[in-house]
Amino acid sequence: MGTLPAKPSLDQLRKRAKDLARAEGVKLAEAQFRIARDHGFPSWPKLQAYVRRVTEHGEALQHPYHQDAGYYAERAQGLLASADDGTPGAEEPFDRWGQPRTRDGARAVVAREHGFGSWKALREHVGSLVDSGEPFARAYRAIEARDPAGLEKLLDEFPGLVAARGTNGNDLLGMACATCDERLGRILLDHGADPARGNVHGWTPLHQAAYSNLPLLLDLLLQHGAPVDVPARGDGGTPLVVALFWGHREAAEKLAEHGRAPGNLRVAAGLGDAALLDELLEPGHPAAGAHRGFYRPHSGFPRWQPADDPAEARNEALAWAARNDRVDALRTLVAHGADPDADVYRGTALAWAAAQGRLDAVRALLDLGADVNLPGTFGGPHHGEGVTALHLAAQSGHLDVIRALVENGANPGARDAIFGSTPARWAEVCGQPAARDLLQ
Repeated sequence: MGTLPAKPSLDQLRKRAKDLARAEGVKLAEAQFRIARDHGFPSWPKLQAYVRRVTEHGEALQHPYHQDAGYYAERAQGLLASADDGTPGAEEPFDRWGQPRTRDGARAVVAREHGFGSWKALREHVGSLVDSGEPFARAYRAIEARDPAGLEKLLDEFPGLVAARGTNGNDLLGMACATCDERLGRILLDHGADPARGNVHGWTPLHQAAYSNLPLLLDLLLQHGAPVDVPARGDGGTPLVVALFWGHREAAEKLAEHGRAPGNLRVAAGLGDAALLDELLEPGHPAAGAHRGFYRPHSGFPRWQPADDPAEARNEALAWAARNDRVDALRTLVAHGADPDADVYRGTALAWAAAQGRLDAVRALLDLGADVNLPGTFGGPHHGEGVTALHLAAQSGHLDVIRALVENGANPGARDAIFGSTPARWAEVCGQPAARDLLQ
């Protein structure tokens, strides 16, 4: 199979077709078909259309790779959310294409970024993407299939793929990191992928590895110079903060060895850093509540604007200590006035501890006076309203946490505010039969 350059030329391809037709005595259409197939395209028109888009839009072109049109609608919504949050990489395309920050405006931007004049044209194209032969889409399918050999073959055939971008600026390295397959990431890095490059949200491969709690991949990226202090999806959203948000202790501790930015109270609490915690709890410390704009690891979480209130920063930090099972930090924060029942943003400390299966934190919070039956919020607005800690423990099948909560008075008959369901029903719907049976 031939090698298509990063900046292909339609004139050169036409010349090759004419030369091939003369050399082999075949019709021009036959020569064109052979060249298209040689580059993995099913037809000459498909190859022409691809090369024309690449030529017209250059390195800024975003390559479609997912066949589901709904995927692009979700990405448009995510782009709009990041633009509304003030993320520069998400704001810029709206300004460049002169589109309003609305649903339709976001869809128009996504279509233009892919080289299409309308949302309808993009939808029509992605409907036949599997059969299009486009190399970026083929590389994506190799990544999805966890096929290192297939991916490496494509990178050898199309060297420009390693620097190409897909929807919303996502590149192949970021996609490989999302699969949790270290082999794919290593291949891309060996072919020159940039570990520092983020998408329109500022999200880098290191953010993705932290999000997925992949210590080996973190090591690989750090060895290749991935930066640890780059924010994404809001002020202060470093890879370390992403890991701490989800309670990924192993990833967080590895990242903390390379830097603790942004070094605020939520970081100190999540890491259980007693010295930093004591320092930041000094009255009026400016760093305690600073750089807390990050709170949306994806657009499914609602927008939130942190306040300058020191009490809010302490209450928030309590939830970060809880999800990371930092019992000493919990006690320190409560001793300094943190409220065990505060629901600063999508979950009390007890809710987060229960959801993450942090038994020691659950017990400590109950000892510190947390209300075992307090209804609250959690996660996205269409999921967790009026939920209790028992709902969340049941959802994830944390049997030891369920027992501890019930022993301390948790009500198995409590119903959430959206579905009107009990914890046992949550366990059943979420595929946790042992938790369902325990609760029943």
